[in-house]
Amino acid sequence: MKERIIAILVLVLVLLGPLALALAITGTLLLNFVFFYPLLMSALWIAGGLFFWLNWERKWPWSRDGDVPAPELVGNPLVSILIPCFNEGPRVAETVGAALAQRYENIEVVAINDGSSDDTGELLDQLAEQNPHLRVVHLAKNQGKAVALRMGALAARSEYLVCIDGDALLAEDAVAYLVAPLIENPRVGAVTGNPRIRTRSTLIGRIQVGEFSSIIGLIKRTQRVYGRVFTVSGVVAAFRRSALDRVEYWSPDMITEDIDISWKLQLDHWSIFYEPRALCWILMPETLRGLWKQRLRWSRGGAEVLRKNIASIWQWRFRYMWPLLIEFCLSAVWAFTFAITVVLWALGLFFVLPESLQVVRIIPPGFTGLVLASVCLMQFSLSLFIERRYEEKLGRTLFWVIWYPLVFWTITLFTTLASFPRVMLRPRQERARWISPDRGIARSEK
Repeated sequence: MKERIIAILVLVLVLLGPLALALAITGTLLLNFVFFYPLLMSALWIAGGLFFWLNWERKWPWSRDGDVPAPELVGNPLVSILIPCFNEGPRVAETVGAALAQRYENIEVVAINDGSSDDTGELLDQLAEQNPHLRVVHLAKNQGKAVALRMGALAARSEYLVCIDGDALLAEDAVAYLVAPLIENPRVGAVTGNPRIRTRSTLIGRIQVGEFSSIIGLIKRTQRVYGRVFTVSGVVAAFRRSALDRVEYWSPDMITEDIDISWKLQLDHWSIFYEPRALCWILMPETLRGLWKQRLRWSRGGAEVLRKNIASIWQWRFRYMWPLLIEFCLSAVWAFTFAITVVLWALGLFFVLPESLQVVRIIPPGFTGLVLASVCLMQFSLSLFIERRYEEKLGRTLFWVIWYPLVFWTITLFTTLASFPRVMLRPRQERARWISPDRGIARSEK
């Protein structure tokens, strides 16, 4: 009951806060928040990404051709690669093959057939007969990714668990890069890798190549600079089993198990590292419908984690998580501020509003547009400079994604408006299950 009351209060603040702000100040200042907050965040990501590169990343040896050896894992420990699979028949052989092809040889692959209704289980059994490093766990019915990962962790024999999706292709040195920080730093509970987009047959697919480099990549670097990461990548991450055991593994009722486990680990005072050299080639939606379904799920997952932790996170011992909390809440406030601004503008066309509520325009002035274009160009130029070492011909994407920050914030706006009130008013109780959106239309690249 206490959690529900606090969640409703948070929703009221997010909904009514912008309106109260408008009553206290002028519509012009309200508009300034709407249009300059994204610019402020972009500037923060640029600064954080540059700091990460200058202090650490530029000093790391790396070669796309594999000429630079991956870090040696002290003690040559066994590493378990967990692959939860639900109806992955067309892709599972390729995914398992890439996992088994790691240059670090002391590995085992545990594939979890999560009650698939296609031939995934049969294909996995055939592959297991051909390779002794592969073991298969079959679940009687679809339990969701969190349960599948937990079953795989219980079946695994290693302290170090690398978790990937059933359609992901690990680079040959990804395991070594992911596990090295866990061995070298006993307080690191998880390491998140660097997903690279394979599906590029449509404009939606191609612009996501730039998104993962220029937005998500810079966000991960920035969050690592100030010490906390909002979420590991659900498609490629490594975990310390003992850390997972302390927080009781993944939560089966959370729709985004990756966000939830990231917060659980960090609230238990484990650190999360970002390792951009741990490459993993992934499939992403290439239709608007698929993209919307995926991003709506991401937004719901963030709101669920906020609701779950909002009552306890204010304790002083959790203060290191407050920057993540503030960032997430400000993004939600921004979405509702934008929506209220549009409503006030529309009402002003038909009614005479109080002066403090008058919003003359809903598009940014020319100066703001110039600043936006400049920041976009700086952000993409920096990401291209940093990420070019990981992907050949990355510069081709600059043409497609130069204005993607506008799309990114638009998606954030609508998914927040759609998911935030629903999550705050109606908590999830059932087992979280979901089916992946489309994974490309025509072809994929690697």
